[in-house]
Amino acid sequence: MIYVMSDIHGEYDKFIELLKKINFNDSDTLYILGDIFDRGKHPIKIILKIMTMPNVICIVGNHELMGMRCLPFLMGEITDESIEKLDEKILNDILTWQYSGFSSTIKEFAELDVETQQAVIDYIGEFLTYEQLKLNGQKYLLVHAGLRNFSPDRPLEDYYIDELVWERPDYNKPYFDDIITITGHTPTQIIHGNTNPGFIFRKNNHIDIDCGVCFEGGRLAALCLDTNEEFYSS
Repeated sequence: MIYVMSDIHGEYDKFIELLKKINFNDSDTLYILGDIFDRGKHPIKIILKIMTMPNVICIVGNHELMGMRCLPFLMGEITDESIEKLDEKILNDILTWQYSGFSSTIKEFAELDVETQQAVIDYIGEFLTYEQLKLNGQKYLLVHAGLRNFSPDRPLEDYYIDELVWERPDYNKPYFDDIITITGHTPTQIIHGNTNPGFIFRKNNHIDIDCGVCFEGGRLAALCLDTNEEFYSS
């Protein structure tokens, strides 16, 4: 079976609960559509877990992208000299990441030895930017957020990473007539006009699986692409 999840945001216990609920095993494949980092208590614990699971394929989210732009600097010793060399770009990156809830990621990352820190960085650096699948005759595009500056004639490989991890789609307009685009990033609680917030949202060949696990009343979701069945954490 092929499953997709997104926006786990450090909620390790709910992640493990959902793996058990879908009876995830070595013959299955799980795609995680980004945002494992930040907010919840144990983002690095989740990363270390999935690093041992070869049948988990990760797509980069905006929170991983922010982390990758900051962690190499934060790995180094913070001294007066290093601060003096701090340019405006890295400072802005750090402030943006801090505003986005980086404290749990920084805390757990700092507790790792240097070798494991580098292994985590290397692992995240191999995350995909998107994935295309065809299953039971249906085509799918898996991407963290959406397609900013979308054009039906624009090849997917021409999109910049920031265009794939920060967009909030217009769910009233499909990207493609024959491809279902599955995203996270936008909690279904904040989709205008959504009558079932906190659950998987489907409209116009869009499926949003970010069910706001860090929101009050939110949950972690998994979608089975083989059966179209939805699963939720408590």
